[in-house]
Amino acid sequence: MSNSFNKIEMVAFETLLEAFNDALVLSRMVSKYTMGMTEAERQSDVIWRPMPYIARSFDGLDQSANFNDKTQLSVPATLGYLKSSPWIMDSLELRDALQENRLGMAAKQKLASDINVSVLNVASQQGTLVVPIATAAGTYADVAVADAVLNEQGIMMDNRYLALSSRSYNGLASNLAERQTMTGKPTAAYERSYVGEVAGFSTYKMDYANRIAVAAGAGDTIDTTAGAGGQYYTPVATSVAATGERSNVDNRYQQITVSDTTSVVAGDCFTIDDVQSVHHITKGATGQLKTFRVVSVDSGTTMTISPPLITGQGGTEAELMYQNCEVVATSAAASINYINVAAADINCFWRADGIELLPARLAVPTDSGAAVMRGTTDQGIELVMQKQFDIDTSKTKFRVDAFWGVVMTQPEMAGIIIWGQT
Repeated sequence: MSNSFNKIEMVAFETLLEAFNDALVLSRMVSKYTMGMTEAERQSDVIWRPMPYIARSFDGLDQSANFNDKTQLSVPATLGYLKSSPWIMDSLELRDALQENRLGMAAKQKLASDINVSVLNVASQQGTLVVPIATAAGTYADVAVADAVLNEQGIMMDNRYLALSSRSYNGLASNLAERQTMTGKPTAAYERSYVGEVAGFSTYKMDYANRIAVAAGAGDTIDTTAGAGGQYYTPVATSVAATGERSNVDNRYQQITVSDTTSVVAGDCFTIDDVQSVHHITKGATGQLKTFRVVSVDSGTTMTISPPLITGQGGTEAELMYQNCEVVATSAAASINYINVAAADINCFWRADGIELLPARLAVPTDSGAAVMRGTTDQGIELVMQKQFDIDTSKTKFRVDAFWGVVMTQPEMAGIIIWGQT
């Protein structure tokens, strides 16, 4: 059969797939959801994934006044990443099968990096639990703060991960190597810069990390009263357009009005005076200021943030179910305090089900003249390798493709640690 793979190519692809599995580090630390490909095509590669319900409870035997409707929240997940690594070899170059294998391994390396970077970008840009540390990375106590933030807000204590930049990771390893009262770990930290489990997190070292810039906004205020000018948010499952069309609502974001957005940029982190985080189940205030991220700056006085200010001030069932913060003292001009006061590496932490990886499939025809091979990694990501020979030029085209999506299903199950915030 024309353009069929020979045995050397078969072995090369199998080796490529095995190494691709090994390179998928971050993608192993998130949840997986596989969308039906026919369903995906008919829905423009978008599916709405449910967020977890949060129930309420009431005292007493008589509950006749407490039978209320429940609001189901969901988020849109998109198959938004389609990456291909192509190359070409002529009939002279194909005499050296080793070169072909090296090109295939290079394609694997780049695609694996693309998948890891997509997970890293979502975690870095959409995680809303912000832990600023004044000093450089170096102690257990720094990571323990992130653990405490998750605990205080009711995030389950298993399947927690922490991805650190190389300098931050090595800073922790340096501190660990100096702990002579421990056995085993200090030696591994000294010899291999190995940290392992710290404060309930499985830690991983990244050879690349996103950066956060210095926040330039200053003197901004927001109205936190319950009146018409208040900024509290009421979750809703769907909205109805003027035409009567009903559509789902993404409740991860809220547009708020502030005094001024000059110099504010997407990614900035901030707190609001007297707005404290609450435990998502008990609704008890933690005594700690709630952290927020700027998603976009929309005008001179409006910006979109995550998570929304679900303070419960409106008193609706949906607000009380999903309340995530409490205004302990209202103000018509509460100060906004920006946290990222120094440029730094972004070190991400999350619980596995806060981020989902959506493996997808390409329907490449196998009877159109090109040879096609498929393989699936441990994470469910399918690789498609194609080869086609051009008789006019005596050249062979190769390509390796991957198709997937990443979604932050719950921004309050993920966050960032930024060191050096003095």
